[in-house]
Amino acid sequence: MPTDDRKVNELLDAYLDYLRVEKGLARNTLEAYSRDLAEFIQWVDETLGRPVREVRDEDLRFYFLGKGQAGMSARSVRRKASSLRGLFRFLQKEGYMDEDPTELLEVPRLGSPLPKNLSLDEVERLLAQPDPTEPLGVRNQAMLELLYATGLRVSELLALRLQDLNLEVGYVVAYGKGKKERLVPVGEVALEKIKEYLSAVRPALDKTARARHVFLNRSGRGLSRQGVWKLLNRYALQAGISSPVTPHVLRHSFATHLLERGADLRSVQLMLGHASISTTQIYTHLNREKLKQIYQRHHPRAK
Repeated sequence: MPTDDRKVNELLDAYLDYLRVEKGLARNTLEAYSRDLAEFIQWVDETLGRPVREVRDEDLRFYFLGKGQAGMSARSVRRKASSLRGLFRFLQKEGYMDEDPTELLEVPRLGSPLPKNLSLDEVERLLAQPDPTEPLGVRNQAMLELLYATGLRVSELLALRLQDLNLEVGYVVAYGKGKKERLVPVGEVALEKIKEYLSAVRPALDKTARARHVFLNRSGRGLSRQGVWKLLNRYALQAGISSPVTPHVLRHSFATHLLERGADLRSVQLMLGHASISTTQIYTHLNREKLKQIYQRHHPRAK
């Protein structure tokens, strides 16, 4: 047995003794914790092939993602998360690890409704619906491109002011829940559509030349939430998309497609404006096919 394995097992025994003596946990609870921790240590060895001291927070997210996909109950997942938090804090305290990988770990609630998202093909069809030869089509195209490019909430989109756009650098300033400010990058396609709208259409809509909001209606006032929903539903029908499409669906699609292309969860969390990463983690279920393919391609026992 490698030295690291012996050290971990010694520390695991010491940790369970600590729970029994210092914390006074019941025998059944101790046995459940012992099984959880032994199973995790085995998973680290067989799946990661690294010492426990090298476990990172993304490894833990991958581990719990697998538990959720296997249908494990929320109660069992929470117990496993609690046991791992305790173990890693103990290992750090004993000097075995420099950092605690569970420090930012927040296990998502299981059994909650999964967000709906559009496929890439559906997004392309949706974004192609506004008529670029019509002034309001130019506005709508810019608005939809920006929604998908940034994952903004509809309230954040409608609250955007001209001063919140930085088209030279390529980002928008969004004010989310609790008026928290964040910078969100904007892709080239959306930037070009916004520039076209601002130069060719918005001046005609802004009849007083004093409107502050980016997206205006025919009367020169800011668009309403209901107006955006109606536009999306109309374009979705035109695009042949059978399921309802809302601004929130585009937000989900933004997050899902970023993760599918390799974006890290923390960056997506920052762009979405989620206070807790557990809210963002719900999107990782949509990567299960990608994870399965990686496993089939790389794991020595997959075939």
